[in-house]
Amino acid sequence: MSELFGIPLPALLGQLLLGLVNGSFYAMLSLGLAVIFGMLNIINFAHGALYMMGAFLAWMGMEYLGLSYWAMLVLAPLVVGVLGILIERLLLQWLYKLDHIYGLLLTFGITLVIEGVFRSFYGVSGQPYSVPEQLMGATNLGFMILPNYRAWVVVASLVVCFAVWALIEKTSLGAKLRAGTENPKLVQAFGINVPRMVTLTYAGGVALAAFAGVLAAPILQVSALMGSNLIIVVFAVVVIGGMGSILGSILTGLGLGLIEGLTKVFYPEASNTVVFVVMALVLLLRPAGLFGKEK
Repeated sequence: MSELFGIPLPALLGQLLLGLVNGSFYAMLSLGLAVIFGMLNIINFAHGALYMMGAFLAWMGMEYLGLSYWAMLVLAPLVVGVLGILIERLLLQWLYKLDHIYGLLLTFGITLVIEGVFRSFYGVSGQPYSVPEQLMGATNLGFMILPNYRAWVVVASLVVCFAVWALIEKTSLGAKLRAGTENPKLVQAFGINVPRMVTLTYAGGVALAAFAGVLAAPILQVSALMGSNLIIVVFAVVVIGGMGSILGSILTGLGLGLIEGLTKVFYPEASNTVVFVVMALVLLLRPAGLFGKEK
């Protein structure tokens, strides 16, 4: 059996693939955070709770309504997106001209409310969510057996992440969004409804979190704490990539997932902290993040 640095090659490649799956979740969640921060200037601490809500809605749709995974993959982000519209219109719109700390505290409060509601009904124990029938089974790659569902998660995440990046960076709609955040009065003079655009941007960002939650539901047990367990790592991903950098959040999320996978092979004890070590090093060498711009 071939080895690399004393590690059997199948074990090494297997951990890299599993790291890529985790990196896909990091990329999806940090992308939503980066979109919201870049366009609205809000540090959305509620992102983890809305990710959890997406997973729970998928579970509730299956458990109470008998809906399929595929139906909930569409419906759950839509429901969370509508909730995002209410949050932005009723709460966040009053904070745009204030310091970031106000937005952080408000969204932290929203997190506590959402998590508290789900904890009061379902406790903190996990709810099982089965893999859809079409994605059951596994594929033999020669060096490892890859579950089909995990391959689907990687493909779906990559398609969605780079589609969002292309929408914001390469289309006229994205140009209007960026211009609206830089000079809203000038953009409104051209007849563009900037407040509506901002509202839909927040709704789209949190819908991405819910989409990630539905993808995660069959891999992780659905629980009220699944968002709070992940949000700190996702914030670290956003900081490393550069606050507000769309491409930075995607590439950093995927890269850190791979680094975590390698760490589990060579030094498992550090796998839970390696992301924060990387963040500290990046902040020392490049405070604006790998893809951020110095101001």
